[in-house]
Amino acid sequence: MSAEIKQLVDSTIKNNKTVVFSKSYCPYCKKAKSYLAEDTSDLTVFELDERDDGSAIQAYLKELNGQGTVPHVYLNQEFIGGSSDLLKLSHDQIKKKISA
Repeated sequence: MSAEIKQLVDSTIKNNKTVVFSKSYCPYCKKAKSYLAEDTSDLTVFELDERDDGSAIQAYLKELNGQGTVPHVYLNQEFIGGSSDLLKLSHDQIKKKISA
């Protein structure tokens, strides 16, 4: 894994309250982004299928947390999981995590 990929992912997670690593065609990613958009407009999204380094980013994310699929949702640097994990949280819980 290149140092640039690690730096990009780590700094993105650290410097943004709400981050989704996604693929533009993925229905689960669309659902997660839509659900988060109800709680914040400050949403940082990486569409991995639209980036030359997307597969490297996805490989590093799997190293970080063991999940090989998208979306990868981070709220205030906390890995939430994928779409089904996110949808288990109420909007109040999401807002609380973002503002923590």
